Amino acid sequence: MTRRVSASLFALVLLAASLAALPRAGQPSAQKHFPPKGEWARRDPAALGLDKAKLDEAIAFAVENQNARTKNLAEDIVTTFRREAPYNNLIGPAQERTGSNGVIIRRGFVAGSWGDTDRADMTFSVTKSFLSTTVGVLYDRGLIKDLHARVATAMPAGVDLFTSEHNAKITWDHLLRQTSDWSGTLWDKPDWADRPEGPTMEEAKNRKMYEPGTRYKYNDVRVNVLALAALHVAKEPLPQILKTAIMDPIGASDRWHWEGYNNAWVTIDGRKMQSMTGGGHWGGGMFINAWDMARFGYLFLNNGRWGDRQLISEKWIGMARTPGVSTGYGFMNWFLNPNQRSLPSAPASVVTFRGNGENIIYIDWENEMVVVVRWLAVPRDRGGSNGFFQRVLDAKID
Repeated sequence: MTRRVSASLFALVLLAASLAALPRAGQPSAQKHFPPKGEWARRDPAALGLDKAKLDEAIAFAVENQNARTKNLAEDIVTTFRREAPYNNLIGPAQERTGSNGVIIRRGFVAGSWGDTDRADMTFSVTKSFLSTTVGVLYDRGLIKDLHARVATAMPAGVDLFTSEHNAKITWDHLLRQTSDWSGTLWDKPDWADRPEGPTMEEAKNRKMYEPGTRYKYNDVRVNVLALAALHVAKEPLPQILKTAIMDPIGASDRWHWEGYNNAWVTIDGRKMQSMTGGGHWGGGMFINAWDMARFGYLFLNNGRWGDRQLISEKWIGMARTPGVSTGYGFMNWFLNPNQRSLPSAPASVVTFRGNGENIIYIDWENEMVVVVRWLAVPRDRGGSNGFFQRVLDAKID
C-alpha cells in the first residue's frame, strides 16, 4: 500500500511540475495570429527573427536528405515490416506519396515552406497524436473520467478486449503511454507479431509477459486497441469527433481523412462504425497535408487555444507532456526531449509528433516555432533529424 501511495504522489508531482512548466505564449490570444481556413499569412524571415539565407540552407538540407525509398507506400510498408511476415500484409488503404516538403512557422506566421505542401499524404504514427488528442476530447467531456481507471469497466457487455486476467488490469493511462502489454489479436494482427521480440516469430509468440504499467513497448496493435475502446466509449466515429472538436475550429482543410482497416467494423447501439488505426503500419491512418499538420502543432504551441476557444484542456496537455516509464515519451505520440537527448540542438521542453517516413511536427514554445518536415531521412553521420532542426535553429537572429 505504501509503495502504491508513493507512486501516486510521484505521478501527481510530475503532473504539477509539467503544468507549472507549460510555456505560456508571450501575447494575449486576442493579439496572436490565428490563420483563417485556406490561408496563412507570410512574413519576411527577418521580420520573424530569422536569417533567410540560413533558413534556405536548412530547407535545402531537408530536400537533400529526403527519403530515397520507393514512393509506392503499399510496397514500402510491406518491405519495411518484412520481419513481421506473414503478418505484414496490408489491410487498409495506402497511396503513392510525394517528395520532401514542409512548413516553418514562427510567431504565428509562415517563415518558409517547400515542396508539395498541399498533398494529403499518409503520416503514419503522427496519427497517434491525433488519436490521443481525440481521447483527450473524450476526457475533457467527462466521457472518460479517470485515466487510471481500468478500461474494462467502461466496456459494454460482450466486448472481450479486457476480460483476461492480464488485460483486465490495463488502464487508459497504460494504453496512452504504450505500457499496457495488452495481449491478444485485433483485426487479425496478434500483438506479438508487431515489432517481434526475439530472433524468430515462434519465440516472439511465446514472449515474456509484463505487468501493465511497468514496461514501455511501441506496439500498433495495442494502439488500435485504444482506438476501439475509445470508440465504445464515444459511440461516435472518432474522425467525426476530431473534425468537429479540433480540425474544423483550427481551420483545417477538407483534404485530411483518417482511415481504418477493411475488417475493422463494429456495431455499437445498432450503428455500424469503423474503428480507426493509430498509424499506417498495415495501411490506413491519417492522410493529411503539411499545412493541416502545422495548424495542429500550432494549436499546442498555444496551449490548446485557438483564438478565444480552449479546444483541448491545459490539464490534458500537461499530462501528455509528463513522462511515464519511458522518460522520452508522454502520451502517444508525444516524444519528449529530456536533457536534450533526442534533439541536442533544441530546448529540452520541445515536443515532436513523429511518424515513419520520417514525418515530424516540431513544437518549440521557447522559440515560438512550429516546424513540419515530411519524408526526412538524414543519416546518423549527418546528425539524424537533429541535423535538420539544428540548421533551422541556427537561422535565429533573435
